[in-house]
Amino acid sequence: MGYLVAARAAGAVALPLPSPGWTAEDVVAHLKTAGSQENRAGMARFGIRTDRAFGVGHTVLRPLARKVGRDHYRAHRLWESGWREARLLAAFTDDPAKVTIGQCRRWAADFDSWEIVDGVADLFVDTPFWRELIEEFAGDGREFVRRTAFAMLAWAAVHRKKEPDATFLGYLPLIEAHSADPRNFVRKAVNWALRQTGKRSLALHAPALELARRLAAANDRTARWIGKDALRELSAAKTVERIAAKASKAGYAAEAAASFSITR
Repeated sequence: MGYLVAARAAGAVALPLPSPGWTAEDVVAHLKTAGSQENRAGMARFGIRTDRAFGVGHTVLRPLARKVGRDHYRAHRLWESGWREARLLAAFTDDPAKVTIGQCRRWAADFDSWEIVDGVADLFVDTPFWRELIEEFAGDGREFVRRTAFAMLAWAAVHRKKEPDATFLGYLPLIEAHSADPRNFVRKAVNWALRQTGKRSLALHAPALELARRLAAANDRTARWIGKDALRELSAAKTVERIAAKASKAGYAAEAAASFSITR
């Protein structure tokens, strides 16, 4: 029995504060008291499943994750509980160095919500086999598993700063290959991956913009939507200025000016 569970059973007035010593049972007991029906109703409006949710928002979950810290075993127990908030905390607090590829596959088989996918994809990107998972999950026909591949690609474009741009350039054909998947949660993730790739760097902006233009002119309705939406963001003045400023800081001001004069 965890600290919090034991304290509640004993009728303690001042309950223990969240700490790294908390067990999965402590975390779930805390979550049960932190949610609300109002939050559950709001989540439902955004397409989040609420049949196994307490109604706790990310503004509570993220600070809680920082307080309890990383714990691979506890993350496993949290995931097995099946509760939405517990599964998000499992993703936020698992240790990527201890995550196995088998665990990733098992968790992916449980995915039933875009929110869970996007939270867990951020964890998967920190594993050493993230590229293998992207290829595998993109080829999987299950909607939320395929979404995982492109959510991972979007997160990787943001967080894996030391990864060569060539890695992401190599994923543009994968984005194009799945641009005609009409399922809502797949197409939005494919679009997300394309936009994040194009915003990552000067070297990636032009090829991502070119792909967006090609998709925007495609015969397929889904591909056109992905292309037009990505084109709108990647060609926006603020986006162009931000990427140019980033390139300038890296010492490529002249290259930035020349490149954008061609692509705009």
